[in-house]
Amino acid sequence: MIPLYDDIKSARRPWMNYLLISACTIVWIIQFTRSSEQFELQILQYGMVPAKIIQGKRLWTLLSSIFMHGGWFHFLGNMLYLWIFGDNVEDAFGHTLYLLIYLSSGIAGNLLQMVISPFSSIPTIGASGAISGIMGAYFVLYPRARVLTLIPFFIFIRMVYLPAAVLLGFWILFQILYGCSSAPGTGGGIAYFAHVGGFALGVIFGLLIKRRVKRPWYEIH
Repeated sequence: MIPLYDDIKSARRPWMNYLLISACTIVWIIQFTRSSEQFELQILQYGMVPAKIIQGKRLWTLLSSIFMHGGWFHFLGNMLYLWIFGDNVEDAFGHTLYLLIYLSSGIAGNLLQMVISPFSSIPTIGASGAISGIMGAYFVLYPRARVLTLIPFFIFIRMVYLPAAVLLGFWILFQILYGCSSAPGTGGGIAYFAHVGGFALGVIFGLLIKRRVKRPWYEIH
């Protein structure tokens, strides 16, 4: 399922969301324009390696890794999710707290991935943990929001409106199932528990301010 846009308008411009998308884009351009050898070296230098973190080394990679990506599909997919869900979460929390949620969710995702595979020497990169935190907060704050979603089914493609609670609920369920079905440290190239850790922290942030957020005026049936 691929979300395309939601139907909740922001009351103010999501400047911090724009800055985060820009930062990830700039980093990706720097990565993409390097040679394959330099690309791999950047991942080794700035990616989060659980075995190093558990030893108390290279702790700064908990943060640097969440602005890096491994390919065009990885980058564009993450930016699409951030674009769709980030503006409303920033609207609810404000610019500064939104940045805190993004960064702390990314770090939380990295830490959970480290707990799951503490001796892994494979670098972990990507903004998915941070964006999962934004999605977790959105899941709590706007469960009835309608999200236009593209659903491929073999050779057929259908676009339907889904409640955010359904779309994001299925998404996090699959992350948990895929993560649990993979051997520790071998998620087919995907750090599923980084998604789970970020999402969980986002849910906690969402619950903290849930009563303060104005709800959409419609009901889904």
